[in-house]
Amino acid sequence: MSEDPASGYRFVAASGPRVRTDVIDAYVFRRGGGEGGAVEFLQLLRAGPPLANTWHPMMAHIEVRETAVDCLWRELGEELGIVKGGASVVGVWAMEQVHPFFIAELDAIVMSPRFAVEVSGDWSPRLNDEHKAHRWVSAREIESAFMWPGQIAACREIIDRLLPEGSLMRERARVV
Repeated sequence: MSEDPASGYRFVAASGPRVRTDVIDAYVFRRGGGEGGAVEFLQLLRAGPPLANTWHPMMAHIEVRETAVDCLWRELGEELGIVKGGASVVGVWAMEQVHPFFIAELDAIVMSPRFAVEVSGDWSPRLNDEHKAHRWVSAREIESAFMWPGQIAACREIIDRLLPEGSLMRERARVV
């Protein structure tokens, strides 16, 4: 253990939780699917642990030597049947906030890049075996339908910062 007398901080080699950056979140949404053409967010019912029987946006693990964007496209295809360049994809954006969360069982802090994926209003997911079901959640249901405050904040970021016409985020953060 070492100590920095000027700051008062102690430093212990290999102590504290690990920091992981190998997970992404994707918030798939559509316009026009709900009443009055309102925005709706896709939620997936997880089939297996650790989040079995809970509703979430798409979450995925980045493979070795894979970028976050490459992971996004791979997992969109595997989990939902979305193909890069496919007619159902309206746009994809990198979101500003990285989602930090703690997993006590792993003693790990996860820093998860987030993406917004807009699909056409008539698109429907083709789920793999990681999910039991899907549902569309309206903007007014976000608070009650999403489990974690960070997920609610991501939906709000999309509604407030990405969707308005002329939005700088919509213009500058576009991946596709």
